Amino acid sequence: MSFQLIITFVFGTLFLLIFLFRVVEPGYVLLFNKPFYIYWYPFPKKLNANQIHILENNFSFYRKLSAKRKVYFEHRVKAFVSNYQFVGKDVVVSEQMQVLIAGTYVMLTFGMRNYLSNLFDKIIIYPTNYYSTLNDAYHKGEFNPRMKAIVFSWEDFLLGHSATTDNINLGLHEFSHVLHFHCLKKNDSSAVIFQDEFNEVVKYYSNPNLNNVLLQKGYFRLYAYENQFEFLSVLLEHFFETPHVFKKEHPELYANISAMINYKEQ
Repeated sequence: MSFQLIITFVFGTLFLLIFLFRVVEPGYVLLFNKPFYIYWYPFPKKLNANQIHILENNFSFYRKLSAKRKVYFEHRVKAFVSNYQFVGKDVVVSEQMQVLIAGTYVMLTFGMRNYLSNLFDKIIIYPTNYYSTLNDAYHKGEFNPRMKAIVFSWEDFLLGHSATTDNINLGLHEFSHVLHFHCLKKNDSSAVIFQDEFNEVVKYYSNPNLNNVLLQKGYFRLYAYENQFEFLSVLLEHFFETPHVFKKEHPELYANISAMINYKEQ
């Protein structure tokens, strides 16, 4: 192939990509309310046998995926573990810790194309609840933007992960805060959809009539009504832990959350 042909091919490819992202995808999002594509991994990253074993034993979400989507999920878990620093405070960081934390984040963002966030660069793990300088109190977990850190009490992370129907999941809760702030700062298709659906979701928090309906049914725990950020995080916990109940009790709100993260239960 001549140099001129190579240049033509490169510029043609760039033009096609620009056309797809600037022209085709906005129209696609408008019509179908989801990104034009989500996964494209010509050379997917691989997990070792023990890491896959941890996923199989701890994530029903992962077990329900097709063989192809399991490859995508594994690729994202590997990318997460490679991209962020894990820091143990009075605890040794194990492979299980890395995979369970990464798997929780990947599960939450699996329907989004751009899933990794630069709002944090480390995960700090304490053995149990810890003293936080964020508000001079003991915490079970937090997202600390100033430190660019997610912080977990491992005891409480495991408790939330193992109890799969109580609608309290520390990992999902804190990562939901990250996802929320991440999408408010970005303008890719997934972020735009997230923002649009959040505007619909937050009406249930800010509109007195809609809010009263939620309170009367009592499905969401009271902590959801602290502020709009906690409201969203609690809703996402319920979405993953008791989806059938959520869909039955609040079908329109459930549909908003489903569209927001581009995920439909298998």
